[in-house]
Amino acid sequence: MAHSVKRISDSPKSVTFDVGNTNKPDSRELNFGSPISPLRPGPAASSSSSSSGSVSGRNENRIHFRSASRRADSGGRIKNHSGELSVNSSPKASAGGGASSSSKKSGHTRSNSCGGTGGHPPINSGGSSATSPATNVLPTGNICPTGKILKTGMMTSRSSKSDVLSLGTSNYGHGSILRGGSTTKPTGTEPPVSIISNSNTSRRLSMDPEKLRKVGNEHYKRGNIKDALSYYDRAIAISPEKPAYRCNRGAALMGLNRLNEAAKEYEEALKIDSGYMRAHRRLGSLLISLGQVENARRHLYFPGFQADPNELKKLQEVEKHLNKCTNYRKVCDWGNVLNECDAAIDSGADSCLQLFACKAEALLKVHRLYDADVSMSYVATFEASCSLSCPQENFFGMHPEAYLLFVRAQIGMAMGRFENAVTSIEKSGQIDPRNVEIALLLQNFRSVSRARARGNDLFKSERFTEACSAYGEGLRFDPLNPVLYCNRAACWFKLGQMERSLDDCNQALLIHQNYTKALLRRAATYSKLDQWAESVKDYEVLRKELPNNNDVAESLFHAQIALKKSCGEEVYNMKFGGEVELITSLEQFKSAVASTGTCIVLFESSSDIRCKQMSTFVDTLCSRYPSIIFLKVDVEETPLIAKAENVSVVPTIKIYKKGNRAKEMVCPSKEAVESSVKHYSS
Repeated sequence: MAHSVKRISDSPKSVTFDVGNTNKPDSRELNFGSPISPLRPGPAASSSSSSSGSVSGRNENRIHFRSASRRADSGGRIKNHSGELSVNSSPKASAGGGASSSSKKSGHTRSNSCGGTGGHPPINSGGSSATSPATNVLPTGNICPTGKILKTGMMTSRSSKSDVLSLGTSNYGHGSILRGGSTTKPTGTEPPVSIISNSNTSRRLSMDPEKLRKVGNEHYKRGNIKDALSYYDRAIAISPEKPAYRCNRGAALMGLNRLNEAAKEYEEALKIDSGYMRAHRRLGSLLISLGQVENARRHLYFPGFQADPNELKKLQEVEKHLNKCTNYRKVCDWGNVLNECDAAIDSGADSCLQLFACKAEALLKVHRLYDADVSMSYVATFEASCSLSCPQENFFGMHPEAYLLFVRAQIGMAMGRFENAVTSIEKSGQIDPRNVEIALLLQNFRSVSRARARGNDLFKSERFTEACSAYGEGLRFDPLNPVLYCNRAACWFKLGQMERSLDDCNQALLIHQNYTKALLRRAATYSKLDQWAESVKDYEVLRKELPNNNDVAESLFHAQIALKKSCGEEVYNMKFGGEVELITSLEQFKSAVASTGTCIVLFESSSDIRCKQMSTFVDTLCSRYPSIIFLKVDVEETPLIAKAENVSVVPTIKIYKKGNRAKEMVCPSKEAVESSVKHYSS
């Protein structure tokens, strides 16, 4: 199976090839790095999916842990009598208001104080509405507030009162500007609050927590969660004793994926009012997603509160899979542990860090180290937002925070991060000092770290036999450590015990399939054992993952030549990274293109200017891609080759891959040639 290869740099510095045999690819020293350096971490995999839910009612605002970005429910509305966010409706202006009456006299219309008709703006004691003409000239016959009739052209005196923004009614609409700061509002209606206001309204709004809460709700409905949060903060600052404000703030924090802060807000709401059912419901739902089933049960089964049946079902499903996961972990049935982790997450515990850590631990035990490291890196990304300050339930007999460190230590040790692993398990022991499993792992990891350091020192002193023993001692305490296997393989290689070196390389790659150093050492060991086909296979994998590594390219080249010789093929004077070979006969051409590697052939004519330019460019490519064979054929000097290959136009470039023609380009551009060379070099 194909795997991406990541460089692991915790092994002895080099493996020296036998210089005496120049026909083998290991006739030089290939640098493998230092045994002290850690594994290079693999690329983070990123998964991203979105989930959303309702804010209140029976469908709570659900924050999914697997989502990289979250969004708030767009269906919330203002519930005027309780001050809470509700779902599945949008604000509407209150219906009602007085009907206008008119006196049908010639030349003018009269409107009552409740509103206008026919699109005419109402006459207010503070002045005309925002829809009035810009000038203050009233038509002849209009009635002034004093009851007098102004003559045509008479100017009305502008009121000294400032213009303010009306809160809006069914008569004036949202955001109507009235002079004098007053507005007529029908009895029994409470209009929505406009988000836009002028300076006077802002000053009045800043002192009214209920209006701040309403503006926050408007922002929340529009998806402006951060803006909504700022208004809730201001409302709480003015009136901290209102549990509804705390509950709304908790919903906004969940929308921002700040789960631990959201839980604190719900707890604060319950401190103010222990019977506040909406806070119980939301906190219970949040605790289910965090895997805190016992704590969630206390809130969902609160006396006098009828919980949502869907939430109760979700609680039961999560609890069932968590119990199964615990039982399978006790007997080290890691395959079923993986299944139950996924089932619990899918059932609703999708923000439970401990479940994702348990999944990483199981992946490590089934020899999927790279996947385990990616999973644990994902946990670290959300650790701050999902850690609760309230008392938490134990996971698998450990404190929840201690368990996260426990798994992180195991993966760090396997990845070669020895010092970090020891530090993590020590912190885990400090959090949960009475846990036997943590104490045993701490003792083992300290022994492994000492054995590895001693083995490295012995290797540097070229005391390879003693180094083998030191690494073996470390493996007694940690039999799933690929770094120790790879380091011991280097010692066996130095001692000339190739079969043992091969066994340890295979064991390291079984635990960590993407271990670059183990693959390099195995390829070199295969070369020593004259198993050239296996060596070429490993080097080809490395060549794809390390395309700019000249050492790997040269080792592959020599292994390919040795493989051809071992199969009885004739190999002409081919040098790695040498000059472009000039073909002078049809037999030489056939033998060269039959190579197991990639072969680039330029068909040219010495008298053609374009051919000269392409020939110079091919010389440049030869130095930049040393593992590829570059050939030149002068069609005027060797017409038999041109005829055999049906070349009638020059310059022509043909690419051969393992003896088969892969591509042909007639009069190509330099960019097209290099792109093709780069493609077929991998």
